[in-house]
Amino acid sequence: MPDKAISNTSPLLYLHRCGGLAWLPRLFTLVCVPGAVAFELAEGRSRGFDIPNPEDHSWMKITDPQATPSEWFAADLGAGEITAMSLALEHPDHILLLDDALARRTAIAAGLTVWGTLRILLEAKSSGLIESVKPVIHRMEKSGMWVSEDIRRRVLALAGEL
Repeated sequence: MPDKAISNTSPLLYLHRCGGLAWLPRLFTLVCVPGAVAFELAEGRSRGFDIPNPEDHSWMKITDPQATPSEWFAADLGAGEITAMSLALEHPDHILLLDDALARRTAIAAGLTVWGTLRILLEAKSSGLIESVKPVIHRMEKSGMWVSEDIRRRVLALAGEL
C-alpha cells in the first residue's frame, strides 16, 4: 500500500467530524494538502464550523502543484479538487483522497489512484483501527455526508458487516 496521500477537502472534513482524522497518520506517513484545500477549510472555520486545520497536524503538509491541466478548468470542479488532482499527477505514487463523483471519474481517467472517505473506513477496519464501519458511516451521514443505499450496502459487504 502506498504510504503517502494527497487529500481534497471532504475526506478531511468528514473524518474530522466522525472522530477519524487520527486514522490518517496511522495509514499514511504523510498527507499532502493543497493550499486551495487549506483555504477551503479555513473559510469554514472562519464561519464558525468545526473544521480541521492542517497546520495543527505534523503529518499534514501544505503543498501546491507546479502545473494544472488546462482542460480541468472547463470541468465543473472546485479549486480544491483541481489542485489535489494536479498534485497527484506530479506524485503518482501518492493515493488521492477524493469523494466528488465527477472529480473521481476525472482523476481515474488520468490514471490516478483514488480512495474515497469510505475506502479509508475500510482500510481503518482492516488495519485494526476500528472494529466496525457501520457506526462510523452513520456518524458521517449525521454530519452531512450523503451515502446512497447501494454504496452503503457495498461498503458494509466489503467490511463483512452486511
